[in-house]
Amino acid sequence: MIGLEGALYPWRFRLVLALLALMVGAIAWRIIDLHVFDHDFLQAHGDARSVRHIPIPAHRGLITDRNGEPLAVSTPVTTLWANGKELSKASERWSELASALGQEPKAFAQRLQQASSREFMYLVRGLTPEQGQAILDLKVPGVYGLEEFRRFYPAGEVTAHVIGFTDVDDRGREGMELAFDEWLAGVPGKRQVLKDRRGRLIKDVQVAQNAKAGKALALSIDLRLQYLAHRELRNALVENGAKAGSLVIIDVKTGEVLAMANQPTYNPNNRRSLDPAAMRNRAMIDVFEPGSTVKPLSMSAALQSGRWKPENIVEVWPGSLQIGRYTIKDVSKTQGRELDLTGILINSSNVGMSKIAFDIGGESIYTMMQQLGLGQDTGLGFPGERVGELPNHRKWPKAETATLSYGYGLSVTAVQLVHAYAVLANNGVSVPLTMTRADRIPDGVQVMSQDVAKTMQGMLQQVVEAPRGVFRAQVPGYHVSGKSGTARKASVGTKGYTANAYRSMFAGFAPSSNPRIAMVVVIDEPSKAGYFGGLVSAPVFSRVMAGSLRLMNITPDNLPPPVAPTPVAPQTADAGSSNGGRI
Repeated sequence: MIGLEGALYPWRFRLVLALLALMVGAIAWRIIDLHVFDHDFLQAHGDARSVRHIPIPAHRGLITDRNGEPLAVSTPVTTLWANGKELSKASERWSELASALGQEPKAFAQRLQQASSREFMYLVRGLTPEQGQAILDLKVPGVYGLEEFRRFYPAGEVTAHVIGFTDVDDRGREGMELAFDEWLAGVPGKRQVLKDRRGRLIKDVQVAQNAKAGKALALSIDLRLQYLAHRELRNALVENGAKAGSLVIIDVKTGEVLAMANQPTYNPNNRRSLDPAAMRNRAMIDVFEPGSTVKPLSMSAALQSGRWKPENIVEVWPGSLQIGRYTIKDVSKTQGRELDLTGILINSSNVGMSKIAFDIGGESIYTMMQQLGLGQDTGLGFPGERVGELPNHRKWPKAETATLSYGYGLSVTAVQLVHAYAVLANNGVSVPLTMTRADRIPDGVQVMSQDVAKTMQGMLQQVVEAPRGVFRAQVPGYHVSGKSGTARKASVGTKGYTANAYRSMFAGFAPSSNPRIAMVVVIDEPSKAGYFGGLVSAPVFSRVMAGSLRLMNITPDNLPPPVAPTPVAPQTADAGSSNGGRI
């Protein structure tokens, strides 16, 4: 047995050695394989532990007015962040860091203690590059910098409601910044870096993907007109003790919104103490009953029907009309018992307008208003824009027919109202509205007879220029067409109207001979001199329209004729003077 075991031992020994040699060979082959043939495996695992990609912020697109004036620009800023675990080990430098950041040391230390287990926390965002670098130069352990962009609005509160603003992460949150966020936002890039196990930057390797800047956006707004509208609207609120107001100007040929001002407003560059009510773009979001400003639209329906002509007469005496339990009254005292159609507009007769509406029917007026854009989406795509309400009935009762004809029972926005007047000014052609600069005149739709539109242009000119017209809306050197309106404010949450609360309005266009600009002015709750649209809103219309026509270099159409100079008789020498030519 001993001899047999001794004979087997060398065989076992050789087997063990062979197995060991096989294992060593396998390990050696794996090492060679990883370093020579499968090098990418080790590289990938090494990179996964040390290579990081830092985002490169993208420059947001520039927003300009129609003439290239900047309205929203992106400026580089530095954001400071900290690794709480690292910063907690340097507590002796917290007070120094708090002083550099301009923060109260005790509150700052408490904040750092709460975040001591976190690997990322913001210290401060939006510093200028110089301020950020000065703090980074302190070399406080765990404090790092990040390049970002911050939006700046050169026109400030003047264009706040149109442009809107971005949040701290440079994403659009209001206005055109939100509506065109995808267009304006760029594509962030990537920078490849090496970091150690503590997350500290070792080496900036390369730019893996370049950042792609956002695209620029040219608006239809004319900053000159915007400043003018903003100034005059603000002054009007102060002069009349009003609560709020809106003013919209559009180009009747192209549908471009040239100015859109609202009061109260806010500064988008400083929103620390912002009143949310001031952020509302009232011209697009607030709806109201337009009152007498829709009488020209109802009158257009009457002319379009073929049943009425401007010279037709309507009896309006005694200035009131009973419809069931409702009484329709004329606010102003009319001259005489009868008025033609132009006289109804000049005197703003509810009785006369109601009688015409009874003749043509509520459906005709509804159809005309709908074709002019009331109760319809304007297509501007502005965030939060409302479409108002244009009521329709299967069978139109007399009361609803009458109130619709003179501007009650429906609700509109200032933008819808100015668009309707632009159609009148554009000879009955409706062109789509736009907030971006139009490079060509868009195709329009003929929604009203050209003859009817031209007739209404002349009638509305008389509303401003007639002896009993809205003379405060007149513009020196130009013929102006328009209509004032005054409407009671509906009470919130209950039926009926708020006592002594009115909206004063004026809508019109100029020059009447070849209209180029349409404008609407809405003043909310004037409380000083009065509340009628012809008294409160018409002067604002006049001042802004006068400035706009001059700034746009539109030729006057109402200049007095030139006076021929008086000929002067030539003087001749008096040869027979009594002094004989002596002095």
